[in-house]
Amino acid sequence: MRCWVKTGGLLLAFLLLTPKTIDPGQHAVHKLSYSSDPRYLALYSFLSARGYPLTEYIPYLLAAADRYELDWRLLPAIAIIESSGGRFYTNGNIFGWNSCGTSFPRVQAGIYHVAERLARSPLYAGKPLPSVLRTYNPYPSYPRKVLACMRALSLAATPPRAD
Repeated sequence: MRCWVKTGGLLLAFLLLTPKTIDPGQHAVHKLSYSSDPRYLALYSFLSARGYPLTEYIPYLLAAADRYELDWRLLPAIAIIESSGGRFYTNGNIFGWNSCGTSFPRVQAGIYHVAERLARSPLYAGKPLPSVLRTYNPYPSYPRKVLACMRALSLAATPPRAD
């Protein structure tokens, strides 16, 4: 009996201290093509010009934003700030979610999980964007950095004016 308690206690401690892995299932981007979507073109132009590997996930970022009614620039901006646009991340977590303590089996799973939490969690839902960003990361300059990145993405989406 004593052995089981020790083993059970160690197992419980291991389970509590092990980073959480989340797999909300396969998130297939429906056959809807984003390739002619102006948002896709803006994101692709912005990300590829800077050498961000995040370009391969653009359809997922847009599909998750559409599904959860988020600003299309929010998820890419967070990923740019948190993982240098997909250059530096671990365990499928391009958003630094849960201080990088959450593992996702695929980047796509992380995209949908974070989008769903931003849209539906009482911590974020219904709050103005600066408050959402302060909750996401309490570092004082964080909201300013993400909002600046979102503005840059907007500029990439704006066609040049013909004067």
